[in-house]
Amino acid sequence: MRFVSLMFVCLCLSSAAVAVSAQDENTLSADSERQTDVPQGEIKGPYTWHSKVFPGTEREYWIYVPAQYGASKPTCVFVVQDGLRRAEGWRVPIVLDNLIHKGEVPVQIGIFISPGVVPAPHENAQPRFNRSFEYDGLGDAYVRFLLEEILPEVEKDYNISHDPNDRAIAGASSGAICAFTAAWERPNEFRRVFSTIGTYVGLRGGDVYPTLVRKYEPKPIRIFLQDGRNDLNLYGGSWWVANQSMLSALQFAGYDVNHAWGTGGHDARQGTAVLPDALRWLWRDYPEPIIAGHSANRRTDILIPGEGWELVSEGHRFTEGPAVNSEGEVFFTDIPNNRIHKIDSDGQVTVFVEDSPGVNGLMFSRNGSLYACQNGNKQIVRYNSQGNEESVVENAPCNDLIVLRRGGYYTDPANKKVWYVDRDGIRTLVDEGIERPNGIIASPDQTLLLVSDTAGRFVYSFQIQPDGSLKHKQKYGHLHIPDDVLQSGADGMTVDTEGRVYVTTRVGLQVLDQLGRVHLILDKPQDAWLSNVVFGGPNLDTLYVTCGDKVYRRKVKATGVVPWQSPQPPPKPRL
Repeated sequence: MRFVSLMFVCLCLSSAAVAVSAQDENTLSADSERQTDVPQGEIKGPYTWHSKVFPGTEREYWIYVPAQYGASKPTCVFVVQDGLRRAEGWRVPIVLDNLIHKGEVPVQIGIFISPGVVPAPHENAQPRFNRSFEYDGLGDAYVRFLLEEILPEVEKDYNISHDPNDRAIAGASSGAICAFTAAWERPNEFRRVFSTIGTYVGLRGGDVYPTLVRKYEPKPIRIFLQDGRNDLNLYGGSWWVANQSMLSALQFAGYDVNHAWGTGGHDARQGTAVLPDALRWLWRDYPEPIIAGHSANRRTDILIPGEGWELVSEGHRFTEGPAVNSEGEVFFTDIPNNRIHKIDSDGQVTVFVEDSPGVNGLMFSRNGSLYACQNGNKQIVRYNSQGNEESVVENAPCNDLIVLRRGGYYTDPANKKVWYVDRDGIRTLVDEGIERPNGIIASPDQTLLLVSDTAGRFVYSFQIQPDGSLKHKQKYGHLHIPDDVLQSGADGMTVDTEGRVYVTTRVGLQVLDQLGRVHLILDKPQDAWLSNVVFGGPNLDTLYVTCGDKVYRRKVKATGVVPWQSPQPPPKPRL
């Protein structure tokens, strides 16, 4: 059955919000009142759950089963934070009874979950209350709790859908940011979010969301926001301002977003009143899938609508070191298997070198030789077009390298060093002290050397001197890091004709402008270590990334620069 929104819903809930009086904004519609001719669903529970994701915690949850539920096909899911109290405060069971009966939302199982508590050890002690930790914190812990513990438990008795378009999640206050975080971290699991009086403020880092929403490529999420201008204004920030910032960011980034602003405070009155219309809007056009939007306002606009990561090669153990030759063909390494592979112009993958111990970073030179960090033998080698090997630098533990016209540089992470090798093979230490120097690349004009720090959050910039030495070391590129670690995981890098730097990190492929500011973050193609990146293809307009055991590519509106070309001055940056 196809569900479509009603015309009055579209008019009332368009992104151009209609002003209403304080009395009207809290008035409940008939959809929030019990109707005598509407079949009633059943609330089952409470059930007690002891979590492994949140060790030591216990909590209760309830299940709403609509009268129309049938086990013959997978059923949609609606998860609500803060348990039955929140769900009944919003009148969720009544609203779902009415809207399902009228065919305005699909049949769905409700799961109402309380936050965890670590019980007190004795009567004179307090429990440890986990609500803020679970709800306000960023990262994927809570959504993993849902996916690994609660949903599988519910699925033992009910046929619930695994399609992310069939799953909605909701919450108020800290429960709201929790709902958004679940969809943000796993849009392949949840895509419809109802957020009221959301705590997108500086309690546990949630104030960064408006910035992240603007910088990440859009995710396939549909979200409804609600707040009132008299919401909290505390040490963590202004809830009212933060929710408006979220709306602005979501609109900027091209999300399917709607909102209801009012005059209320940190309470559930307006959220309860708008719930029926919000659910109709969230489920409109079901079962059409929710797709990612597109921002037309980005200063760094390299995304092509409809173009995503495409699998190029798989079946490896750990891929690294992509390098491109003058024909646009891409070579990469499989470190544990000691192999170098080649991706030709037709996308065919073959083995280029069968036995290169611990081979890691690769880079072509101007004459077509392929240089490689052969870390298994602690040396740098080069290969001719037939794959014949020649040692270049011995006793050189190395991770990544770059070959320029007058010599090359390589990183030695274990010893916190960066080395220069001139055209005669003479090696010079040019920097030490970066915690874990890893990826290395030059600016398009080849006047600056950039070195990533896997253990930190910065990309270092040096000015290259005529004799190959480095000056003016600076923590230049400022990277985003995950909430649960202090290390960016910055690894391989590449650059384009605009002087932008592309850095592989834990959170994705971060694109920095010439001034070292992240403009855009591309999602990782899979949940694995994103180790390196290069522009490839005959026009150097396709990004190739090595990620875990696979290699992916993605066409973008940018053109790469490779070191074997002549220096290319980039345009003057916008300050």
